[in-house]
Amino acid sequence: MTEQPSITQPGTPSSGATTKLSIVIPCYNGAQYLAAAIDSAMAQDYPDKEIIVVNDGSTDDSLAVASAYGDAIVLVDQHNQGLSAARNAGIRSATGDLFAFLDCDDYWAPDFASKLCRALLDNDATIAYCGWQNVGVSGPRNEPFVPADYAGMPDRIEKLITGVRWPVHAAIVRRDALFAAGLFDTGLRCCEDFALWIRAAPTAPLVRVPEVLAFYRFHEGQMTRNRALVALSHFQVQMDFLSGHPEIGAHFDKQTLRRITVDELVRRGFAAYWSGDLPATRAIFRTALRHGYRSPGKMKYMLPALLPQAIHEMLVRVLRNGGKAD
Repeated sequence: MTEQPSITQPGTPSSGATTKLSIVIPCYNGAQYLAAAIDSAMAQDYPDKEIIVVNDGSTDDSLAVASAYGDAIVLVDQHNQGLSAARNAGIRSATGDLFAFLDCDDYWAPDFASKLCRALLDNDATIAYCGWQNVGVSGPRNEPFVPADYAGMPDRIEKLITGVRWPVHAAIVRRDALFAAGLFDTGLRCCEDFALWIRAAPTAPLVRVPEVLAFYRFHEGQMTRNRALVALSHFQVQMDFLSGHPEIGAHFDKQTLRRITVDELVRRGFAAYWSGDLPATRAIFRTALRHGYRSPGKMKYMLPALLPQAIHEMLVRVLRNGGKAD
């Protein structure tokens, strides 16, 4: 039985207002940046808002940092259950009709909420999204990015199933859409935001705010996180969605479905291969082969993934040496 979180200032559903915004900030051992995230939420120039901070069993000073804000926030304290469960606890403790999610180490421009809420309400949309930027990383990944305008895009369902291009903190969504989508999937270790958006967004009214208003803070080590976990989770989310929504899958021919699912998985596998991440390569290629991927020109790279790793490593060295053993 899951232990229920303790909640200060338990909320009741809003009864008159239709534009109240609930900002959910999950936190696990994020004391270093948590105050900055809460301050960013409090600084939003959208007047009708509440801030829910979920302390997900932190062992650092996160609870003390959040508690210092007193009645300015709703504080949920629970044993560690993971990011999705923390977000869901925040959702269930909230009273707003609109939701925004801010991880404890990210932040927004002060007019993020007002611009996205206004766009969503003025256009009677379900989801409003904006541009975003990585902070703390150099090179191309530091470039500001504004996603495409999906409204009216003829192939938007295909594009969204391939990959939703806004992160969780660069969007605002209606309460009813969140619950209709089943909230965040607690069974996923990553790609939980993609799983939510892919369920909520394909046929919903969307509106884009073409400005960079959300900021994602990179930390040391994030660039080399488990490629296999990300790629395989992304693929599994796609397959689960298509399996659960055959009416959407029926819109595509087999070639298109393969291109946006298995072909995309293989592309990620080769990215791991050329970066030297053989364990990720093996896991990704094995999954693609099990799902029927066959491409004669790529088999010499992929089939060795079925062999023991030591033999695979030897074959990789041979391929990279132009067919010569070390």
